[in-house]
Amino acid sequence: MSEESDSKVEAMDLLHQLEDILESDALIDELGFIHPSQFALLNEESDISSNLSDEAIHQSADGVVSFEESSKPKNLYFWNRDHKLGISTHVLLQLYRAAKHAFMTTFKQYRMCDNQSDKVGICLPASFSCDHLESILLRHSKSLLLLSCDFLTAWNCRKLIVSKKKQLSMLVDELLLSELVLSYSPKSEQAWNHRRWVIKSISANCSNFKEILGKESELVEKIAERSKMNYRAWSHRCWLISYMTIEQVLYELKKSRSWAALHVADNCCFHYRRQLLLKIMENRSCVEEIVSCGHNADIVQVLKDELDWNETLIKRYVGRESLWLHRRFLSTCWINNFLLDSGDASYHSKEANGRYHDFGTFLQNELCLLHSYSTFVDDDYVDVQAQAAYSASYILWLKVRFLPSEDVDRHNAVEPVAGFFEKKSENPEGN
Repeated sequence: MSEESDSKVEAMDLLHQLEDILESDALIDELGFIHPSQFALLNEESDISSNLSDEAIHQSADGVVSFEESSKPKNLYFWNRDHKLGISTHVLLQLYRAAKHAFMTTFKQYRMCDNQSDKVGICLPASFSCDHLESILLRHSKSLLLLSCDFLTAWNCRKLIVSKKKQLSMLVDELLLSELVLSYSPKSEQAWNHRRWVIKSISANCSNFKEILGKESELVEKIAERSKMNYRAWSHRCWLISYMTIEQVLYELKKSRSWAALHVADNCCFHYRRQLLLKIMENRSCVEEIVSCGHNADIVQVLKDELDWNETLIKRYVGRESLWLHRRFLSTCWINNFLLDSGDASYHSKEANGRYHDFGTFLQNELCLLHSYSTFVDDDYVDVQAQAAYSASYILWLKVRFLPSEDVDRHNAVEPVAGFFEKKSENPEGN
């Protein structure tokens, strides 16, 4: 019994240490869980850098160096330096149990206090005041969420308290907390949901909201670099578009192009670009009025540039399905809005010229694009078989989607070419 009691006391001590570290360093931006064997190496590196710093800063007048920092006992369970926090995996279970117990106990007291405070004539002791319990709850819930990021009760408790306070600084702290959680769990649905709740809360009365949206977009890109195919992160970025101005949308379209060109297999980024283009299409009148340095405000030219850029990527990166899926979207937008009779006639006479000026010319260009892959040689670096399958599927999709059944000439032009590439994809050796 005494051993169990000692372990509980030790766990609570560890929890207090963790909460003290989080409170003393509010700028911690990265969290990691470290195997105990790595702590010795981290402490050695810290000693070297600390000694160098001591020699530079704490050099006494007579030339004697003070080693106060090196005389301090090393923490065996927590490592905190340069706003980075490491927690030993050896104590994770103990810490989680202690944090959960502390949070749930305080949360029950808070609910009782909240209920009693509504009753007239009841005086509560200072230790049970709602304000005091709220500060303790925020402290415990932060530790708990860093140890278990999907603990929904803790997230909801923080929403409840922050909603009551209605302080912008507390909402900004919630963004920092969720960012810290995402540093070790980039696909945490609860953390992304919490960020969206915060952004909704500050959207109406925040003077630098445009700057916050820009930082959110940069955060997603940074996380996407570490966590490939992160659907939750890119969905969050797509959600941000609804709060963006047209200038921001055009800037995002320009900025995300370089990232997409380096990650052609990640369809999430191309989906984000499609959402940006849809936003531009929905606000044609506003886009046409924008004259902004570095942004092309002509929707026709924007879409045409995207088609040309997509064609360049398809020729450069052979056999990437995401590029062909993106081309289907671009073709649909171009045909429906600028080539078919259902589109806005005022846009037909603008930049829709050259190889895209009518449907026949557009289709011929796509067939030429398809023909260009017949010269590729299949090897370990170029997946001609996949390219043939994707290109043939694209052409057949164009035929079914846009060619009327009575247009015999165009059907006859499409079928042999698509059939040839289908056979090539099935038999790449040509036997």
